[in-house]
Amino acid sequence: MADTLSSERRSWNMSRIRGQNTGPEVRLRSLLHRAGFRFRLHAKELPGRPDIVLPRYRTAIFVHGCFWHRHAGCRNASTPSTRKAFWQEKFDGNVRRDERNRSELVAAGWTVVVVWECELAADPDLVVSRLAADLRRND
Repeated sequence: MADTLSSERRSWNMSRIRGQNTGPEVRLRSLLHRAGFRFRLHAKELPGRPDIVLPRYRTAIFVHGCFWHRHAGCRNASTPSTRKAFWQEKFDGNVRRDERNRSELVAAGWTVVVVWECELAADPDLVVSRLAADLRRND
């Protein structure tokens, strides 16, 4: 299926996609705060600038969008039908960067957690209870 939007409109749409303070990220922060966790945001000194950092637990949380970060098996991780080579290169680069950041954090002694956008949308309470149990177990 061809893109139904003009290139100008598509460009405008894409410019509105944020890299931080996304809806899922803000929602998870709210739920974690309500559960009693205190954290920092987008720690510049850590590889990948994790979305949420819990220094007390030495845990870095990334809230990943299924489309951009290629959530395996997720229906939201579709590939556009136009410019496939461009998109595949973009997605592969994102996945490589995610893995590099995760490896660097683990090597530095951090626990890395990835929360997927679809998991948070489907059952936010389950996501937070799982995170809380893991964090408290490692405390």
